[in-house]
Amino acid sequence: MKTNFKLLSVFLFIIVARISFAASNTEDIGIVEKLGSYIPLDVTFNNEDGNKVILRDLVKRPTLIAFVYYKCPGICSPMLTELANVTSKVDLIPGEDYNIIAISMDDREKPSDASDKKKTILGFTQNGFPLDAWDFLTGDSINIKKAANAAGFYFKRTGDNFIHSGGFIFITKEGKICRYIYPDVSMKGTFNILPFDFKMALLETSQGVQTKTMAKLVQYCFSYDPAGRKYVFNITRVFGTGILILLTLFFVFYVIKPKKEKIVKR
Repeated sequence: MKTNFKLLSVFLFIIVARISFAASNTEDIGIVEKLGSYIPLDVTFNNEDGNKVILRDLVKRPTLIAFVYYKCPGICSPMLTELANVTSKVDLIPGEDYNIIAISMDDREKPSDASDKKKTILGFTQNGFPLDAWDFLTGDSINIKKAANAAGFYFKRTGDNFIHSGGFIFITKEGKICRYIYPDVSMKGTFNILPFDFKMALLETSQGVQTKTMAKLVQYCFSYDPAGRKYVFNITRVFGTGILILLTLFFVFYVIKPKKEKIVKR
């Protein structure tokens, strides 16, 4: 009976491990921090007015870059809204101390989409946010991928939408990546960016200081609920991860360890 139980445990462990391995070999989707690397500033986009712009001409000071898409039914709009809110809570002046650039990952979106989103998002700012301090860009797939890959931002198209993570990248005026920030998500599905984190990220970037993000667990434990239009706790994913960990521990302590003890006794 004990032997059969151990064999069953080994079998379950192998199945879960194979599933995990298969998942790890799919196309990368998410954010891989590339601190100290540079985003190419020679890439060209269209701004919300339909004019061709070179990224170098927009990155004149510490700049926050957000890879989003303007017709996103998921996390992009609430993230940008919270970003707009937090700009009013710090004593830094947009257009003087920092700039913000939103880049659409969808090469099918037009400047008119960017213009509409800019009007909506800037409506959540206060104190008269300068129009030229926050650019909303669109572009072709080559330039989008070039900038996104350099930033470590990986996404995948699925139908009319995209599978992607949420986060903000802070770069110096030379294009050097210094910091990543990931908005916190409450159990109610609302986003939150701490003003202190936002300000420190900009101050560190202005000095060229690279700071590694301590935790990104929220990206893994939460997923977007399209029906409820909010980010919710993904109990299935977390539970599955817990099962994998428990099976691993069980396999080590009740299968491998007893075998080692028998070998030692012999």
